[in-house]
Amino acid sequence: PQLNAAALAMETFLFLSAFPTVFSSSLVHHELVANYSHLFWVKGSQPELVPYMLLAHIDVVPASESDGWEAPPFSAKEIDGFIYGRGTIDDKNNLMGILQALEYLLLKGYAPRRGFYIGLGHDEEISGLNGATNIVRILKQRGVQLLFVMDECLPILDGIIPAIEGPAALIGLSEKGQAVIKLSVSVAPGHSSMPPRETSIGILATAVKRILERKPVSNAFVRTTTAVTFFNAGVKINVIPSLAEAYVNLRIHSAQSVQEVLDIIKDTVGDQRVKVELVNGFDPLPISGADDKAFGFQIIKKTVLDLFPTVTVAPAICIGNTDSRHFVDLTKNIYRFSPAWFKPGDFERFHGINERISTKNYEEMIVFYFNLIQNCDIRKLPEPHSSVHEL
Repeated sequence: PQLNAAALAMETFLFLSAFPTVFSSSLVHHELVANYSHLFWVKGSQPELVPYMLLAHIDVVPASESDGWEAPPFSAKEIDGFIYGRGTIDDKNNLMGILQALEYLLLKGYAPRRGFYIGLGHDEEISGLNGATNIVRILKQRGVQLLFVMDECLPILDGIIPAIEGPAALIGLSEKGQAVIKLSVSVAPGHSSMPPRETSIGILATAVKRILERKPVSNAFVRTTTAVTFFNAGVKINVIPSLAEAYVNLRIHSAQSVQEVLDIIKDTVGDQRVKVELVNGFDPLPISGADDKAFGFQIIKKTVLDLFPTVTVAPAICIGNTDSRHFVDLTKNIYRFSPAWFKPGDFERFHGINERISTKNYEEMIVFYFNLIQNCDIRKLPEPHSSVHEL
């Protein structure tokens, strides 16, 4: 508790020091949620306009300098035009970009017409079950409904998708679901000197192999969404184990449900000796609008193209999960996009070694949010941008 209190005090001090205008403005109401998450309400001058919400998260995955970082992973050291550090692309870049943009707007005397919320969760990397869910609970208690929500996820991909010439800004309309499925086989134990024709390990290994290789469609599906993450069997070198278990983690496409995937696995395994159980999971998120009437999508698209006019803009599916999945009761329109540029080699830095962002790109992210907040003040959607290309 003492360490947590000290961390909270340091974080609050850093926020106050970095964004004094945000915390002193009469337009901004700030509150702590679940001790470590932050909820901001920026009051609009026209309360009849439905508010929107920008999300980011404070927490990061672990990192150690001994892993081979070129700079200490929590130093934010600049090397050759790049800021190195854990969180620079997940998700301190969006968090700092949002707050810095708001700081600049308030310093310029800007007062938004459309009010908006900023939610900064503290446990997104472990599913947001304390931070984001409590932010949602508070907003529900206050009867808040949102025009749209924008969170992290898909970046601007440059030179990564072979079928697209030039960079592509992908706006996530949905997120894949997730499930953990347990496969187990129970047989009579025995001595390794007299092995039976089939052991629990052999039966289970065959079942796993069927899941991975049955046909090209499912093989492609597995390569992108499935991983056998845990395989357990045996307690002694000369004893044939009576129980073998494997756990499979699936990221489920929006066209399917948890139950459908579970049924596919049972049919694919096709062996009554293999018990297939759902450990936990949730279905893919609803698909948000992307047509000419979808305010959030069109505003994000306009903001992207105003800043990056040569970029291809297209809807997509977020393959991971974000805090935004907890907000489905507050809006039908949730978008996942980060104005961060990913070039070849950058995906390996995501949750990996030498995570970094260029100083130029970080400045662009601030400008993006600076423009986005102002663009959201319009009452009517803009005309379709002439530079838009659809995949």
